[in-house]
Amino acid sequence: MIGLILKQKGGQVICVAPHDCVASITRTLAQHRIGAVLVVEREGTVSGIVSERDIVRAMAGGGEATFRMSAGQLMTRVLHTVSPESTVQEGLQMMTDRRVRHLPVLEKGGRLVGMVSIGDLVKARIAEAEHEAEELKHYVATAG
Repeated sequence: MIGLILKQKGGQVICVAPHDCVASITRTLAQHRIGAVLVVEREGTVSGIVSERDIVRAMAGGGEATFRMSAGQLMTRVLHTVSPESTVQEGLQMMTDRRVRHLPVLEKGGRLVGMVSIGDLVKARIAEAEHEAEELKHYVATAG
C-alpha cells in the first residue's frame, strides 16, 4: 500500500507557490534532491506540478525566456494521483500508462498527505519480491 511507503519515508511534500520563478524552483529541486514539486495555492489547494522534465521542455521551446516564467505558467495542470490505500502495483501502472514519475497522494476529500516517486515504488516492489522469495525458500525448506 502507498500509505505504508509514506509511513516509512514521511509525508513531507516540497511545494512552491504559483508565482515562484523558475530559478527559485530549480534551486528548490536541487536543494532537496528531488525531481518535482507541487504547486500549491495560498489556501492549500494543489493546482499543478512542476518537474525537471517540464523545465527542460520549456527551455527547449523558449530558451532564456523560461527563466522569467512562474510555476503557474510552467506547471502541468492535470494531476494523476493515488490514495494511501492504492497498491504499489496500481501506482506503477499509473506511472507507466500516464508517463509520469511522481504521484501526489490524496486522502478521500482531496487532502494532500504525501507524494511518491517512481523510485519509491520500485524500491517497495523490490522489497515485496524479496519477501516473497524468502517465504518460498522457507516453505521449500520446511515442506518435507
